[in-house]
Amino acid sequence: MKSEAVLRSEVMKSLIKNFGLVDAERFIDIIKRDEFDYTEWQKDLWKDKTTTEIHNEAKQYYLEKKENKN
Repeated sequence: MKSEAVLRSEVMKSLIKNFGLVDAERFIDIIKRDEFDYTEWQKDLWKDKTTTEIHNEAKQYYLEKKENKN
């Protein structure tokens, strides 16, 4: 398991890389402002999908990202 400092650093780098500095900062501000309950949010996020469907979508997303890198 990564330390909190390492995790924060890696996540922030990922947010900036994928969304740009301004939107990464906006996202952090939104999370801090809202009383966001990740567990409740996650319950509704995948309610109509099986674990196999989620796995297949994640795998497809990974492969597409990998192809676009090269």
